[in-house]
Amino acid sequence: MDYAIILESVSKRFGDVWAVRDLSLRIEYGRVYGLLGPNGSGKSTTMKMILGLVKPDSGKILVDGIDVSKDPVEVRKIIGYVPETPRLYDYLTGIEYLDFIGEAYGMSPEERKRRIEEFLEAFELKGRENELISGYSKGMKQKIALIAALIHKPKILILDEPLSGLDPRSARIVKDLIHELAEEGVTTIFSTHILEIADAVCDELAIMYEGRKLAEGKPDELKRMAGESGSTLEEVFLKLTGAEDVREIVEALVD
Repeated sequence: MDYAIILESVSKRFGDVWAVRDLSLRIEYGRVYGLLGPNGSGKSTTMKMILGLVKPDSGKILVDGIDVSKDPVEVRKIIGYVPETPRLYDYLTGIEYLDFIGEAYGMSPEERKRRIEEFLEAFELKGRENELISGYSKGMKQKIALIAALIHKPKILILDEPLSGLDPRSARIVKDLIHELAEEGVTTIFSTHILEIADAVCDELAIMYEGRKLAEGKPDELKRMAGESGSTLEEVFLKLTGAEDVREIVEALVD
């Protein structure tokens, strides 16, 4: 397999609303691939279909050569996932939760202990690991969710707005770690609606809008699509989504 993830003409509808429509992607191993778009553009639904949590109405999804519709459990074994709003077990302490996750992935007690200690130190949670998760701040919960996704050394990472709530230091650790893992062949799908983050983190991007893929390419390639030298990713996005009248709206608001 040349590609870690393949989507072929995938569509998903909820009632009369198309969440994703005729989406095709081919993501190579060791790439950081961004799904960029506003809320409601289909990013989260796409990720959940790749995980096998949501079944597409049509199309085919392969993850590391595995057909997700036929063997979703096997797919989840090789994926680390951080949802947009992580749901943790609030009645467990941080270390109890991470140990539970590591055991679920079949890690030995020694490896679990070592990996957990490393991540707690890196994310500045040392000394707070024995507190109940219910008492953690949003940023601390996000760190626990990230550690849980990374602890078993997954081949593929699916991160839905993973930097939400993180302090600048932790956000930098996550961004640098994603790039380090990419060099080891780990593939990451990174969802965000923040253009600066997409530009800094992703090797390649798909701009999504109303469930469709409007454009795909490396950040510099997408910038050239705006038709002007020095274009920003923001300008590309606004042009493709038909939202170039932002300045007129702002001027009207201040009049």
